[in-house]
Amino acid sequence: MKYNFQELIDRHGKDSIAVDGIGKLPGFAPSKPKDGFDTIPMWVADMNFPTAKSIQDEIIKRAQHPLFGYFQPNNEYYQAIINWHKLRKNVTGIKKEHIGYENGVLGGVVSALKVFAAPGDKVLLHSPTYMGFTNCVLNNGYQIVHSPLVKDNNGTWRMDYEDMDKKIKENQIHVAIFCNPHNPTGRVWTKDEIAKAMEVYERNNVWVISDEIWSDLMMNGHHYTATQSVSDWAKQHTAAFYAPSKTFNIAGLIGSYSVIYNKPIRERIQSVGEKTIYNSMNVFSEHALIGAYSAEGDNWLSQLLPVLSQNVNFAYDYVTNNFAGVSTFKTEGTYMMFLDCAAWLKEHHKTQAELLKRGWDYGIGWQDGNLFQGPTSIRLNLASPISRIEEAFDRMNKYVFNAEW
Repeated sequence: MKYNFQELIDRHGKDSIAVDGIGKLPGFAPSKPKDGFDTIPMWVADMNFPTAKSIQDEIIKRAQHPLFGYFQPNNEYYQAIINWHKLRKNVTGIKKEHIGYENGVLGGVVSALKVFAAPGDKVLLHSPTYMGFTNCVLNNGYQIVHSPLVKDNNGTWRMDYEDMDKKIKENQIHVAIFCNPHNPTGRVWTKDEIAKAMEVYERNNVWVISDEIWSDLMMNGHHYTATQSVSDWAKQHTAAFYAPSKTFNIAGLIGSYSVIYNKPIRERIQSVGEKTIYNSMNVFSEHALIGAYSAEGDNWLSQLLPVLSQNVNFAYDYVTNNFAGVSTFKTEGTYMMFLDCAAWLKEHHKTQAELLKRGWDYGIGWQDGNLFQGPTSIRLNLASPISRIEEAFDRMNKYVFNAEW
């Protein structure tokens, strides 16, 4: 089936936070735009594209059966995950018993933290840091120690292995949260980079919780490497969490899963999740995953990735060629882009708050980098039809970065 990723679909009134939440969520979507402007949603990490038809078909087919009682996922659900990891992630050897359920990846992170650490313990994270990690770690009584990512001479984000080792030793850390690919920077770690990080963790007896939710969304031919695949130690000491939600734009259906090879650790993490009453699969979530991880889902994704890559290329080139004092890394994975506005803010004597408000006033629905430990940065969602991305950057040019205020 051929999909149209340039159609503008109105999401208003369809329970969408990205559009219906504007002006209602201070700190996230603070204000509606000036008269004459609509808001282009570039803040919530979901897509303004229709999902694969196979997902709708599977949900509709199940809905036609009139009973919706208590259930257990069937073997087709597990086999879909196993097949998808072999097809799209080059991972073999996953068995049904290695797969666990969580309502969301962040719920899985918390379940794993409760197994690997006690409240008050310190957890290593890279910064910039996904705000979901920050909230779930702090809200559950743990402390965060950041190991900042650094940019090399080409502007590529890199892990600082010496700093990681130093922070782990100084703070007696025994659990780390790893993000592969990395959100919000959009970096896709290479096999060698992941292996070096795992060597640091191994030397220091650190358990690894790896968020791999973005692993299907590779831009411009970049390749994902599963964290657990780089060594025998990583396979046995990493709890990895996945979901079809980012890939197929179905976050509202709820549902993620873990892949954990270490049986005692797997059973303990699954036990924590199971004892949380709200952590239960929805029957439509089960069938949505089956529809997603199908031949048609693969076809849909193969058509989507060039569209997202085109958006990334356009955004990177536009920033580089038009916004003096603003820099960015060319996103390799995820559909998010992280702008660094430090030099622009200094040159124009503006604050981050003033910059953000200026954008929102003209319908640029962007996200404050402070939420990600990036006090002069802005996160942008590029998963919209190219006409909307072009319009957003045109507004940035006319009304923000190159305008008289």
